Amino acid sequence: MAPNENGKPKLILICGPTAIGKTSVAIDAARFLGGDIVNADSMQIYRHMDIGTAKPTADERRRAVHHMIDIAMPDESYDAARFSREARASVNHVVDRGRIPIVSGGTGFYIRALLYGLCDAVPEDAAIRSQLKTEARQLGADALYRRLKACDPEAAGKIHPNDTYRVIRALEVYAASGMTISEYRRRHGFSDAPYNVLKIGLFMDRPVLYERIDRRVDQMMAEGFCDEVRRLLEMGYHENLRSMQALGYRHLSAHLAGKTDLETAVATMKRDTRHYAKRQLTWFRKDPETRWFEPDRTASIIAFAKKFTG
Repeated sequence: MAPNENGKPKLILICGPTAIGKTSVAIDAARFLGGDIVNADSMQIYRHMDIGTAKPTADERRRAVHHMIDIAMPDESYDAARFSREARASVNHVVDRGRIPIVSGGTGFYIRALLYGLCDAVPEDAAIRSQLKTEARQLGADALYRRLKACDPEAAGKIHPNDTYRVIRALEVYAASGMTISEYRRRHGFSDAPYNVLKIGLFMDRPVLYERIDRRVDQMMAEGFCDEVRRLLEMGYHENLRSMQALGYRHLSAHLAGKTDLETAVATMKRDTRHYAKRQLTWFRKDPETRWFEPDRTASIIAFAKKFTG
């Protein structure tokens, strides 16, 4: 694969909301264009978390080489900075083999970190972080989230109230520097761009997407999602872990702890997944460079990408 005129290697991004069919499109693109897939889903990096993350099946992995899947344990510290380092190493490995890296996923912040780098973050302050963790245990995650909304509403709007790790990090940055993490990101501008990127977004009518989400949740339950969560808890992965606070995992952990019945847990999971898909679309729609296709227009997508790759 030859680089473009500015010397940057070419990369294809396939993005979009959950359940829209990114995996299928990425596999077809990899097969027709001679590419490898680099995962950009923040949950598919974790081992033992397969059903709830809609991880590519063994058959799908045979049809195309996948990178950045099953690379961390559920209790391992993993953030966008680490993802950027490791995903770039995977992309460069694909390029060195003369193949086309096809980045596929729906975690917008991870994708941005891969394509443009991260802001020069404030160094971690162990004392501040320890104090915030203590407050989270004593006062509850909601109290810290309310504090973040007061000092950095922009960041709070992008972080789920249950994502205690990111809430604490944002508060830590503010306490250590007096500047919000949102301001740090604006100042940086995500200017580190080592790749020549073709951005392909997948979309469909929202009611149809929401129906697909509901069906996917039902399919996950039929495939044993509840048993997967139970096994993770039995393995010692506590429900408060960042990974276990993900969609589906937190809902079923609450059910298994006797906090809610299964019907309510599944209904809430569907609702929250629909809300997440809406936020994903809002994120990706902000990028004017993205060319949008319906997922069943695979031939058009591949033809469009082929013009890019030459």
